[in-house]
Amino acid sequence: MLSDVSVVAQDRPVAGDAASWRARAEWCEARLGEVVAANVGLSEALEKATAQSRDLRALLEQVTGELATLKRMVFGDSSEKGPRGGGPEAGSGVGGEAGDGKKKRGQRVGASGPRRRDFSDLPTVDIVYDLDGDQRCCAGCGSGFASFGEQVFEQVDWQVVVVRLVHRRRRYTRTCRCAGPRVITAPGPVKAIGKGRFTHGFLARLLVGKYVAGQPLHKITAGLARDGLAVPDSTLTGALQQVGNLLVPLETAIAARNRASAHVHVDETTWKVFEPVEGKDSTRWWLWVFCATDTIFFQMDPTRSTTVATEHLGIDIDAGALSTGDRLVISSDFYGVYQSIASNIDAVTPLWCWAHMRRYFVRAGDADPHQLGRWSRLWVQRIRDLYVAHRALAHATTDSDLAAAQHAFDTALQTIDTARHEQMARPGLQPRAAKVLATLDREWDGLVAHRDFPLLPLDNNTAERALRTPVVGRKNFGGSGTRWAAELAARVWTITATTDLAGLNPITYLTAYLNACGAAGGTPLTPTDLQRFLPWTASSTDLATWAAPPRHDHTPAP
Repeated sequence: MLSDVSVVAQDRPVAGDAASWRARAEWCEARLGEVVAANVGLSEALEKATAQSRDLRALLEQVTGELATLKRMVFGDSSEKGPRGGGPEAGSGVGGEAGDGKKKRGQRVGASGPRRRDFSDLPTVDIVYDLDGDQRCCAGCGSGFASFGEQVFEQVDWQVVVVRLVHRRRRYTRTCRCAGPRVITAPGPVKAIGKGRFTHGFLARLLVGKYVAGQPLHKITAGLARDGLAVPDSTLTGALQQVGNLLVPLETAIAARNRASAHVHVDETTWKVFEPVEGKDSTRWWLWVFCATDTIFFQMDPTRSTTVATEHLGIDIDAGALSTGDRLVISSDFYGVYQSIASNIDAVTPLWCWAHMRRYFVRAGDADPHQLGRWSRLWVQRIRDLYVAHRALAHATTDSDLAAAQHAFDTALQTIDTARHEQMARPGLQPRAAKVLATLDREWDGLVAHRDFPLLPLDNNTAERALRTPVVGRKNFGGSGTRWAAELAARVWTITATTDLAGLNPITYLTAYLNACGAAGGTPLTPTDLQRFLPWTASSTDLATWAAPPRHDHTPAP
C-alpha cells in the first residue's frame, strides 16, 4: 500500500506555475476517466449480480413451491379423500379438514345404539365347559346342585390350516365273464393342472394373495412354511404360469365387453418389467385401466402411446371413426393421449376430471400460502359447490327437483366461468395463479361438458381407485421379472376387479372357474362353457354361490 502511495505521489506535478497546474488537471482528468470506467464496470457487475439474484429468488420460490407440493402429496391428505363414490365436497374440507358429517371414532351406524356384529354365518364349533362331578354338589351336606342354565359368549378364531388330501380311488374287478374291462376304477378329482399337487382352492388363494392382497411370492411361501408347508418359490411360480393360460378366455371376454361400452374411465400408471425387450432400453412399462359399468380391464404395455387406448377402444385415428358404436364418452385427466383422441375423433366426447383441476388450485395454495392461500380456498369452495349441485342433479326424482338442481349446477358453472375470466384479465397476476387459470381455460370445454351428462361422475376417481390394488403390489414387490408375469398380473386384476363389481368373492369364483377347467380336461373353457362364468350372463344361483365365502368341503362331487 505504501509503495502505491509513493508512486502516485511521484506522478503528481508540483504546484507552482501554470504548466504544472495544467499537468495536474490533465492528471486528474486521466484519473477521472479511470474512475468512470471502473464505475461502468462495477455498474455492469451490479446489474449482472442483481439479475442473478432475481433468478435465484425465482428458483428458490419454485423449489419451495415444489417442496410444499411434494410434502402434501407424501404426508398430507388426498385431495379426493372422502366417502367412497363421493367427490371433494364429501366428508372433507380444504386440506382434508373433517366436515360436520364425519363420524367420530367409535361411532357406529344404527338407531338402537352400539351393537356387536353378527358372525353367525361362520362355521360354528361348540365348546362345553362343565364342572367335575364332585364340584356339582355341596361340600357341606353333599346335596347335588340343580342345573341353572348356562353362560354363553363367542370368540372368533383365525386358523390357517394346510391339509394334505389323499385321494383313494376304489378299484373293482369283475367276477363274471361278461364283455368289458376287467378292472373298474372310481373317477378321481378333476384337475386344472394335470400333474399339479395344488387344489383349485389353493391356486385361487395364491392368485388372490399375490395380486389382490399384493403379497410378494416369498412372503407367501414364508407364511406357508410357518403353517407347515415348505414349498419353494419356483414351484408356485410354475403353478401361476400354468393357471394364467387357463384364464385367457375369461380375460378376452371381459375385454370385449369393456370395449363395447359407451362410457369408460381411463387412467395409467407405471409398472416395472425387468425382462429385456427388443427396442426398449428401460424397465418402465405402463399399466392401463379401462373402467366401464360392469367391467374393468387392465392392459400391460411397454408404451404410454395413443395406440394402446385407440386399439382397445376400437378407435381409428386416421379414419376419425369408432368401430364399436356411434359415440364414446371418455372420463380422464388431461394427458395428451386423451387430448389427441378427443381432438381427432368427433364421435368421442371427453369429460375432463374436476378433481385434477381442483388439485392444481390446492397445490398452488400450498406452494405459496401467503399470497395464494385465500385465493386457493375460494376456488376449492367454488368447485365444492359444483359437486354439491351435481350430486343433487344426479339424485333428482321429480321435475321440480330436477329443475332446481339444473339451475344450481348451471349457476355453479357460471360462477367459475365468470371468476376465471375476471382474474385472468387482472394485471400483475401471480405466476402460479396465472398458470392454473391458463390450464382451466385450456381444458374448459371438456370440464363444462359434464353439463350434458349429469349421471356421470365429475372426476376420474373411479379409474384412480381401480389402480390402487396394482400400486400396492408395485410397492410391495417392485414389478414383474418377466413379460408373462406382467401380463398375468394385468389378467388377474381384470378378472378380480370385474368380479368385485358384481359383488363376488374372488376365491370362490376362481375356484369354481378352475373346477370347470379341470372338468374340461385341464384346458381353457370354450366360448359356450365360458358364458356361465361371465357375471353379466351368469345365473342368479351361481352368482349367489360365488358371492359366499369359500367352502372347506373336500367331499367328492356326485
